Amino acid sequence: MAEAARKAFVTGHPIAHSRSPKIHGYWLAKYGIDGSYQAIDVAPADFATFLKSLGENGYRGGNVTIPHKEAAFALVDRRDEAAETTGAVNMLWLEEGALWGGNSDWLGFAGNLDEHAPGWAGNGPAVVLGAGGASRAVIHALKQRGVKDIRIVNRTLARAEELSHRFGACVSAHGVEAAAELLADAGLLINTTSLGMHGDASLAADPAGLPDHAIVTDIVYVPLETPLLAAARARGLKTVDGLGMLLHQAVPGFERWFGMRPQVTPELRRLIVADIEGETAKR
Repeated sequence: MAEAARKAFVTGHPIAHSRSPKIHGYWLAKYGIDGSYQAIDVAPADFATFLKSLGENGYRGGNVTIPHKEAAFALVDRRDEAAETTGAVNMLWLEEGALWGGNSDWLGFAGNLDEHAPGWAGNGPAVVLGAGGASRAVIHALKQRGVKDIRIVNRTLARAEELSHRFGACVSAHGVEAAAELLADAGLLINTTSLGMHGDASLAADPAGLPDHAIVTDIVYVPLETPLLAAARARGLKTVDGLGMLLHQAVPGFERWFGMRPQVTPELRRLIVADIEGETAKR
């Protein structure tokens, strides 16, 4: 008897904007795998019921995005180390009757920099702008790669302090008024806030004060070049856009659900860039 087609999903609320179906659909076609990956809009009130029905609906697992990452953390049976550390789940899979939750966002962040700025982890200290959910994955990646001085800068100091306590040694919390001083010797500047998204011209921080060897990256990928990255490039600094984080975080999930470790290729990037540019042109 032939094996049933493998099924996976991405869920959020809303979810129509997600590019994950294009990414996974590209890989399914490229590797000739009989499977599907679809976007499913699930309201927060229905999320627990949705998770309980995954197996009976034939799903091997899926991705979780806003606003369900913290709810998924609470509802899964077991979690991987990265999910435990960050307090957020973006990847689900069924294994021996248990629903597992993992976090691959940190692997996406690290994989993007590995591809476009090899050796980046030796470039610390690091300044992380923002203390929301995305910053947790970034801080975890920095710690996993051995960055010894990680400085969180956030408008609400208490949020930054909460993260510094969560991640412990090497991680410090600061208000935005300290940014200029903190950038003076920083080798990595990472924006995890929404500033610069969808045509917002605000600068998350001024890269003018960074050393010449600094690398600047932004997890925002619409637009691909945010005001922060444009200012850093004009200053002659190495910049890395946020699209690669989205592409690389998708790799571990695809491997779990479909049994093949996919490659992030220039062709895949071009496909998603064209989609972004098409959306931007409609605005």
